[in-house]
Amino acid sequence: MSTEKQQVVALLKSIETGDTEPVSSVNPTKYIQHNLAVGDGLAGLGAVLQALPKGSAKVHTVRVFQDGDYVFTHTDYNFFGPKIGFDIFRFENGKIVEHWDNLQETASALNPSGRSMIDGPTQAIDLDKTLANKALVKAFLEDVLVAGRGEQLTTYLNIETYLQHNPALGDGVTALIAAVEAMANAGTPMTFDRVHKVLGEGNFVLAVSEGTFLGKKSAFYDLFRVENGKIVEHWDTIEPIPPQSEWKNSNGKFF
Repeated sequence: MSTEKQQVVALLKSIETGDTEPVSSVNPTKYIQHNLAVGDGLAGLGAVLQALPKGSAKVHTVRVFQDGDYVFTHTDYNFFGPKIGFDIFRFENGKIVEHWDNLQETASALNPSGRSMIDGPTQAIDLDKTLANKALVKAFLEDVLVAGRGEQLTTYLNIETYLQHNPALGDGVTALIAAVEAMANAGTPMTFDRVHKVLGEGNFVLAVSEGTFLGKKSAFYDLFRVENGKIVEHWDTIEPIPPQSEWKNSNGKFF
């Protein structure tokens, strides 16, 4: 595991342990915060940690990947309630200088296919295919989800082995199509308006997008596993974007 990965995992774990040493990996004069419920800089992070009841937090980082200066993680949290979260940290000159995340309340039950929001493979392989896999995922998002070309879905997804970790959906492309159609028929279509960032390591690719879900402006973080040029597995979190009047920093949710 790279030094940057180790630093990020330790920093996240310190939320649980209270250890102050991992905070030294953060640049004290430049820490840009994109969690809109947290104030900017180290002061904002410290205020949130102080508000946690002592001994209440639990942090288990299940996946950690790196794409250049970015380290991104998939973590099972319990702070102010159980949550699944994706975190992205940007490094500059060996220090963490920027942070994004997306959190969703942990589902109380397994999805229709018996999968949780966090289980499944964790180790990246096919490192030589990182760029190709990122390009595949970006094309899928922009072609199918943003442009709405649903007929192209099977160009990107393996319809026979597509595994789903979204708590409301089961495996397979049919369940995905049915859910999208049901939301549209109910007058609350799920829309992807813009893809902000695509990060990857080997066969794992994380996409950060914004759009609308259940009538609310939302951030979509989607993690995909790619195999033989097709998307075969999916994890995600969806988080509503609060009105700007409620933001605790002015950096915005996205890149």
